[in-house]
Amino acid sequence: MNHQLRFDLSAAARRSMLAHGFEPDYPPAIAAQLEQLRAHPPQSDSSARDMRSVLWSSIDNDTSKDLDQIEYVETLQNGSYRVLIGIADVDAFVPKGSPIDQHALRETTTVYTGVDIFSMLPEELSTGSTSLLENQERLAVVGDFTIDAQAHVAASAIYLARVLNKAQLAYPSIGAWLSGQPAPPKVAASSDLQKQLHLQDQIAQRLLGERDSHGALNLETIETHPIHLTDGEIGIEADTKNRATQIIEDFMIAANGAVARMLDAKGYSSIRRVVRTPKRWERIVELAAQRGTQLPAEPDPKPLHDFLCDQQRKDPDHFADLSLAVIKLLGPGEYILEKPGQQPIGHFGLAVQDYTHSTAPNRRYADLVIQRIVKAMIAGKPSPYSDDELSSIAAQCTHMEDAERKVSREMQKRIAAVAMSNRIGQTFDAIVTGVNQHGSFVRTLKPPVDGMLVQGAQGVDVGDRLRVSLVRTDPAQGYIDFARV
Repeated sequence: MNHQLRFDLSAAARRSMLAHGFEPDYPPAIAAQLEQLRAHPPQSDSSARDMRSVLWSSIDNDTSKDLDQIEYVETLQNGSYRVLIGIADVDAFVPKGSPIDQHALRETTTVYTGVDIFSMLPEELSTGSTSLLENQERLAVVGDFTIDAQAHVAASAIYLARVLNKAQLAYPSIGAWLSGQPAPPKVAASSDLQKQLHLQDQIAQRLLGERDSHGALNLETIETHPIHLTDGEIGIEADTKNRATQIIEDFMIAANGAVARMLDAKGYSSIRRVVRTPKRWERIVELAAQRGTQLPAEPDPKPLHDFLCDQQRKDPDHFADLSLAVIKLLGPGEYILEKPGQQPIGHFGLAVQDYTHSTAPNRRYADLVIQRIVKAMIAGKPSPYSDDELSSIAAQCTHMEDAERKVSREMQKRIAAVAMSNRIGQTFDAIVTGVNQHGSFVRTLKPPVDGMLVQGAQGVDVGDRLRVSLVRTDPAQGYIDFARV
């Protein structure tokens, strides 16, 4: 009998959403707004540039349909690079104060539970009209900036455009190709696209090197996603980063920094994404000292970056656990109001001073707000938001992001419990990841699953390698219990 069918993960995801303050059902007024949009779709602004001939491409997850961002790069004569980042013009479809906007403000984020996606915007928009899907003409806000030989963003401009995504690509296949594996069909069929992606990779590596030199933290956590096996059961596998994910991450960081600086220079208040200087730096210093490294008494991202890179080389098996400890001690990121000319708090983890969220308006409300301010700046108009409004929105975004983390974590545990429910009695290689007053905890290596060591925990300590046997799973609670073999 298939024990995995006994627990309804979709129902559990919905319960978790409601328990943490989300409203997964759209209010009735949204249907009427969507009907109006179908009857009268937004038209491009007269000032919008026609950039449909540009060799735009996107890279995202295999299953992603809510595409926010496309990219194009070229080499300039002076050795600099021109980088174009096209962002879906969601504001054109979702005016401020409309029913869809009011619901999005309440939710503030799309929630990915591993089994179901609870979209901030109706999917008719987020995976349709406002998604930068392949071979579909779309409205976009384009960030056009230059990266000099030192990987500094030297100049930037932002404007409206009509765009056409020529190649919708995926992280796994592009990452594998950039590492020497055969090219996926779309890439193999186009030498121009091959050159374009190699150049994007080259620029991203330069951007990463520049951030590393300032101490951008090298952190690695183990995240998993469910996979459906051929017999109808659910398995799990770890998410992996590669050269393709690095392209998008570094372009995103560069674009968000350029937008933040431009808004400040033009005198517009904005919402910033910050990670403050860690209050528990002394504990991070202790963790480093336990591993033979002395960090300075005052918070400094560069020595911490060097320590983390050294630890990743020395002890890759435990690096994810060290990363998780550092992430918790750094504290969560938050959204805040930042006024023009104000001393920026910055993002300690990314080692950047100017950082907003502007590249994912289909998925995050803060990005939609920034898009509206950017469009006002382009048009030479006042901001559509007062400082009090921005401060309130920032607080709401921070609050709901915390709720989203709780939902995602709960569902990750439940999915793992369901995936392991038919493996009772099997043995696994594992590492002890924690020992405290609540018990001893282990992570199996394959598949990567966290659980409690309920038998044979005497004398074990963090870092010990064990063979463990699975003795119990409880999907409702997300519990997985192991016994030492």
